[in-house]
Amino acid sequence: MASQYDLTTKIIPYLDRHLVFPLLSFLSEHEIFPAEELIKAQYELATNTHMVDYIASLYQQIHPGEEFSAEFLKKREDAVATNARLSEETDPVMSVIQNPEVAQNLRQDKLQNFNYLKETFGVTPEQIIALYNMGQFQFSIGAYSAAADYLYHFRILYTQNDLLLSAQYGKLASEILSGEWDKALDELNKLKDFIESGLPLPTINAPATANTPGSAALTQLQARTWLMHWSLFVYFNAEDGRSALLETFLNSTYLNTMQTSCPWLLRYLAAASIISRKGTASASRTVRTSLQTIVKIIQAEQYQYSDPITTFLTDVYVDFDFEQAQKSLKDAETVLDSDFFLWEFKGEFLENARYVVSEAYCRIHQRIDIADLSARLNLSPTEGEKWIVNLIRDSDSRSTLAGDAKIDLEQNVISTSKPSVPVYQSIIEKTKGLAFRTQVLGAAMAKRASGDTTVDGEGVEKENVGGSGGKGRRGGGKPPPAAAAQS
Repeated sequence: MASQYDLTTKIIPYLDRHLVFPLLSFLSEHEIFPAEELIKAQYELATNTHMVDYIASLYQQIHPGEEFSAEFLKKREDAVATNARLSEETDPVMSVIQNPEVAQNLRQDKLQNFNYLKETFGVTPEQIIALYNMGQFQFSIGAYSAAADYLYHFRILYTQNDLLLSAQYGKLASEILSGEWDKALDELNKLKDFIESGLPLPTINAPATANTPGSAALTQLQARTWLMHWSLFVYFNAEDGRSALLETFLNSTYLNTMQTSCPWLLRYLAAASIISRKGTASASRTVRTSLQTIVKIIQAEQYQYSDPITTFLTDVYVDFDFEQAQKSLKDAETVLDSDFFLWEFKGEFLENARYVVSEAYCRIHQRIDIADLSARLNLSPTEGEKWIVNLIRDSDSRSTLAGDAKIDLEQNVISTSKPSVPVYQSIIEKTKGLAFRTQVLGAAMAKRASGDTTVDGEGVEKENVGGSGGKGRRGGGKPPPAAAAQS
């Protein structure tokens, strides 16, 4: 059942209401939930916006034949009046900053820009705030391109920090809903930098924690959680977005955020790692390395969250249970069909998942029955044979099948030859760090013998007797040679 794996109810609390509309429309189009419930949900969301025509169309679907209430008509009048008032407030400053000659004189320094506009054209701080209000109103009526334009001009002129985070989120949401994915990716990176800048952040949905101990850390955790959910729109639409998702989500800061507050995002981390499995040589090496980390994370967090996509990876790489992996892959198709962010990647996901299975399967077996492998890939014998032949012929493939595999058509099997690694090569690989570690330990022992201390390369804390700067070297003394080498 598709609704069994739906994450909409978990994702919605971390999205702006306008970003929820595409999710609900998707659920309605794919008939994952009853249409009547979804229409009512959209109507409840829309009632707190100024999208009057959209509200009217939803109202007519819920109450066919009924006339609109006086409250609705007043809402339309208020929206028209608000638009006229904000236009009157913003038109003077917009006419100034959209002048090509004025734009050429603007610099990176916001304060310098504002002083220039104030002295030359009489622009006031109230007019700059009006740009924010107009951008917010345009967003509320669904004019997302116009909202992005107003918020852009607001950000380049506003010199305080109190409204910048809100404007940053509004600009990002506007670009997402306009389908401007390159701009949205740029805005996402700016928002990420803003959150990590160390500037004070307003609390999100948690005003009561504003003055409690540790509230700054909690607020930053909330901001990162929101950013990770909003980023799904960008990473699953922008070019090379899946690789960018892996880079962001595997960053220790965001990985801790996911494990702490939103473990369901493991689905998208796992899916991105599989979708990106076959690519350029450098991308594949990165994904190959990250996949090991992702599998460990999935194992550690499976008590909090699991679904057929995450289970598929543990079936293949942890349990080596290819029969269960076959079932998980079949169930993963249901997940893909019902997921707003992943459904367009279903073909790529299944293709790369088969690649993952074949690679792991051939590492274990040297003689492989084609019919059996085809069954593991959820393919018919004919389809499986064609798929395997194409994989072997792919000269760019890093699969175990590529280059050293031979097909025996009489017995319908594949034979692979795995070159044996020389013993001396194995010894070199295992001992290549031994000399450096011996040098570090020797230096540490010499320091202990001399009576000085520090924290050695192995992380063992020792007393510092008479060393420069005192205990912990707070006086700024230079580290010993061994510690310098470690750093």
